[in-house]
Amino acid sequence: MSARAIWEATGKDLINRNLNYSNGVAKCRFAVYDQSVPWNQLVEQEPWLQTEKLVVKPDQLIKRRGKLGLIKVNVGLAEVQQWVDERIDKDVQVGKATGKLRRFIIEPFVAHKDEEEAYVCIYSERNGDVILFHHQGGVDIGDVDEKALRLSVEIDSKPSQEQISSGLLVNVTDAAKKERVAEFIVALYDVYVNLHFTYMEINPLVVTDDGGVFMLDLAAKIDATADFLCRTKWGDIEYPPPFGRDAYPEEAYIADLDSKSGASLKLTILNRAGRIWTMVAGGGASVIYSDTICDLGGANELANYGEYSGAPSEQQTYEYAKTILSLMTQDKHPDGKVLIIGGGIANFTNVAATFKGIVKALLQYQTKLVDHKVSIFVRRAGPNYQEGLRVMREVGANLGIPVHVFGPETHMTAVVGMALGKRPIPSASVVEFSTANFLLPGGQEDEMPRARAVSQDSGVGNRNSWDEKDGPRATAAASASSLAFLKPLFTSETKAIVWGMQTRAVQSMLDFDFVCRRKEPSVAAMVYPFTGDHKQKFYWGHGEVFISVYKSMDDAMKKHPTADVMVNFASLRSAYESTVEAMTYPQIRTIAIIAEGIPENSTRKLNKLAAEKHVAIIGPATVGGIKPGCLKIGNTGGMMDNILHSKLYRPGSVAYVSRSGGMSNELNNIVAHHSNGVCEGVAIGGDRYPGTTFIDHLLRYQNDPEVKMLVLLGEVGGVEEYDVCRALTDGRINKPLIAWCIGTCASMFSSEVQFGHAGACANAERETALSKNKALAEVGAHVPQSFDDLGDVIKKVYNQLVSDGTIVPREEVPPPTVPMDYSWARELGLIRKPASFMTSVSDERGQELLYAGMPISEVLKQNLGIGGVISLLWFQRRLPVYACKFIEMCLMVTADHGPAVSGAHNTIVCARAGKDLVSSLVSGLLTIGDRFGGALDAAARQFSEAYDAGQHPMEFVNTMRKKGELIMGVGHRVKSINNPDMRVTIIKEFLREHFPATPLLDYALEVEKITTSKKPNLILNVDGIIGVAFVDLLRNSGCFTREEAQEYIEIGTINGLFVLGRCTGFIGHYLDQRRLKQGLYRHPWDDISYVLPEKYSE
Repeated sequence: MSARAIWEATGKDLINRNLNYSNGVAKCRFAVYDQSVPWNQLVEQEPWLQTEKLVVKPDQLIKRRGKLGLIKVNVGLAEVQQWVDERIDKDVQVGKATGKLRRFIIEPFVAHKDEEEAYVCIYSERNGDVILFHHQGGVDIGDVDEKALRLSVEIDSKPSQEQISSGLLVNVTDAAKKERVAEFIVALYDVYVNLHFTYMEINPLVVTDDGGVFMLDLAAKIDATADFLCRTKWGDIEYPPPFGRDAYPEEAYIADLDSKSGASLKLTILNRAGRIWTMVAGGGASVIYSDTICDLGGANELANYGEYSGAPSEQQTYEYAKTILSLMTQDKHPDGKVLIIGGGIANFTNVAATFKGIVKALLQYQTKLVDHKVSIFVRRAGPNYQEGLRVMREVGANLGIPVHVFGPETHMTAVVGMALGKRPIPSASVVEFSTANFLLPGGQEDEMPRARAVSQDSGVGNRNSWDEKDGPRATAAASASSLAFLKPLFTSETKAIVWGMQTRAVQSMLDFDFVCRRKEPSVAAMVYPFTGDHKQKFYWGHGEVFISVYKSMDDAMKKHPTADVMVNFASLRSAYESTVEAMTYPQIRTIAIIAEGIPENSTRKLNKLAAEKHVAIIGPATVGGIKPGCLKIGNTGGMMDNILHSKLYRPGSVAYVSRSGGMSNELNNIVAHHSNGVCEGVAIGGDRYPGTTFIDHLLRYQNDPEVKMLVLLGEVGGVEEYDVCRALTDGRINKPLIAWCIGTCASMFSSEVQFGHAGACANAERETALSKNKALAEVGAHVPQSFDDLGDVIKKVYNQLVSDGTIVPREEVPPPTVPMDYSWARELGLIRKPASFMTSVSDERGQELLYAGMPISEVLKQNLGIGGVISLLWFQRRLPVYACKFIEMCLMVTADHGPAVSGAHNTIVCARAGKDLVSSLVSGLLTIGDRFGGALDAAARQFSEAYDAGQHPMEFVNTMRKKGELIMGVGHRVKSINNPDMRVTIIKEFLREHFPATPLLDYALEVEKITTSKKPNLILNVDGIIGVAFVDLLRNSGCFTREEAQEYIEIGTINGLFVLGRCTGFIGHYLDQRRLKQGLYRHPWDDISYVLPEKYSE
């Protein structure tokens, strides 16, 4: 959502910090009181509260506070306190809403006369901003729209003081006052634009005779999507809920999830004690479900409004579902509760993946769901929906509560009637098609009655050959400026350039092209500034093609001059700049902007530029559009099975325009079921100011002889539908139009609800869905009773056109088969293949990295340390604390042994040769072997073999002497029996204290007694004690079988401790040399013995 109301105090603070004050304009002084701030603390912060006369009023988005008696003026602090205490936390009725007063704003009283009050308002429209001014203000101003003077300001322009004076201040007779007010309005408008306000009303604005200008009451909204542009100017903005609805922590939690996600997650709690709860995918679908619930009498029991869409992850869906379930299982209802998990046919969201998150939450709340007598009704479709519904049915059988599951064979909102007991629940649903069905010969046949069959022609191009009569044509002449737009946007020859590395979307477009029998791919090139120019491989039917990817848009345009469509997948932060750049190339006629959340000022600038350049913009915040046989934009239409099932591979006779991208796919399904299919469909996007509007596309459809009937799916908010009413009235549109505006439920809520789309909020009666539906019906549009009846009305109109010969159906020609991508087929579980290799160490595929099955968060929370991590990654199990501590001791004592040893020496030489860290480290590691560092493994092996063979320590020593082999792990250059190595002593003491048994260590110490009797420095050294101790750990900790312990010894595990520990020292030596800035090392001559032949021999 974009335009959001802010506290009065917040608005005044923004003005205070950003207004260019001059000519008598006073800064707003105010203090905010709520129960979290003691009065004495507030007075300490704002001392003027004790010394001046005051005004106090609630600051909770309440309109006409003066009329409601919710303001106290010209009183002292004591009276303010008394007035607030009498009202705080008390219920107040404001219109249909009842809420508690909890927050108050206190300001200095400004003494003035009634004639010194004025009214100022600035608000945004599609083509610019409007400034209203009336020379009288205050609570009795009345109908300001009728009284106020109006000045329209074009986008990217700024009103002058002269324009303000001559256009708005004609009733201000005092010249000095007029100058002050004009200067103030100019400065205020600068703040309005620079801080991305969308609405600002000051009533009254007091302009005193002595030269003061005071802003007394303020109501304002800002464009929340501009946060990334205005954060430094705004600071942290808190958005209050509408009066009558409290702000809940669960709403704040979902809003925080939404802000951190590329998906869309929304939650508004309407009635915590309500019986009917929803969990709906899609902004448009979520409104339609709420509409249907209210139409069927469930308005008073509807507990929440919300949506999850935009392909949220399994974890995000789990968090969303968990929040809903926690709310609905707090209070019991005598009739039990209902959870509707609904949605349209997804374009690109993996339904099974999102359902996994929901199932996880359902299982977690199973006991509470049973206890609260919850019934669940599911309707969903889209990519991999069969697997999602299967999982949902499976879990439903084990939850112990009724779970009814349906797919696209059931009307989207039919489950609402079932849930509310208004229609019977079928015992079983008929599955019409499945995800991979299009791979099989005849897989899509006989899914619809033959009466709905269409052309024998392939369907490629613009000609709808099975419609033998042209439908009615518009008689009204189009204006010269719109003639270009009345031409088709897409043909079978259309080429598009895609901005962004959206390989899945591009492949979807190419698959659509192939199944439409296009001769060439519709995607000419891709633009991605973050990589160099290269070729990207895609499938073209059973073969492969290369599509060029360019770093520069200029290169793409020059090398592909026939491309006239730009599909812009840029993020909300860069979509504006990339779209402006695209419009600098005359070849571009159409741009689809996919991103949601582009600031409204940026969108309006794009619209203005597009009008000047005669470019049609679809979006922002859209999935795009589709023209069967010609082009589909990005992910529009969903998976190939849905494209084939909805007959989108060839044109039908019905053209639709919708705001919602998600609902466009549902419309494809509805139209295919009730007519001969879609000729073209466009989702203009959910923002307040879409690039093209309903009337733009409907006039284009009216001008297209292949289109025989029109469908409009509008929604609450905005006034674009009235343009359609005018076109129906004046005859510019005379083809049959079926129209429905969603959001009829809005009038049934006691407080304002911002629906999923940014533009889906009525700011006046004429913007409500009810008013629009009534107006459309009055001018001749076919308006159903509800969305449930939309398909029936389409079918009725279509049958009439068939009956009168306007549409002549013919037989269907099967489309070519399109193979499924291997990666997607594998995800759907349709194929299998042997894995290339196996691993039991870690798993990064889920929401959280796993170490041997343990989430990384648990590793950190339980403070396992590096020893615990090694136990998981090396041994796939958690070892006892003493074992982990021993591993860490080993790493500490093996970390380094000075710069002279071969490994450190090599590392130093490489570092001084200018090699990088990894190369220097590897050069040192490569010296580790039997002569350096390999003693751990060898010591463990020699001592364990002798011990296992039952050799007496003396026999072991004698045997090794006879073989002429050294006993590994025995001997030290400096230390001796009389000068023990303290490292060995400390480790030995630790082992004695913590290890359950140390038989091999005891054996090695007996060997030490024999060797030191011959030579005192033949002691058990660090390598030896680590080697034998590790064998004792493996064999006697109870964590390993004897076979496992032996295997770990043989595969080099113990030596791994030396390698891991010594890496620490090698890195230290590398960093030391770089820090000391040592130059290239050259070994001195005097340290080399040159042994050359005495005489050169030929």
